[in-house]
Amino acid sequence: MAANAYVLVNIEPAMTREVIDRLNTISGAAVREVLGPYDAVVELEAGTVEDLTEIMRHRIRPIKGVTNTVTCLWFTDI
Repeated sequence: MAANAYVLVNIEPAMTREVIDRLNTISGAAVREVLGPYDAVVELEAGTVEDLTEIMRHRIRPIKGVTNTVTCLWFTDI
């Protein structure tokens, strides 16, 4: 069973386009730029929760311009 999450991302205003472009290079990610308290929402799918954690730690949070993330895991079978 795949692991899924919504990742709510805050971005430095001057870096929005660059960050969105980088997020779009992540395999298994559907990225949407949004208005409101967050600047982007990433729907992320990976093989396991551990894989999601690795993507967050090594592919999303280190992007220059990302100031904060909130990760919401979601489940298809409970």
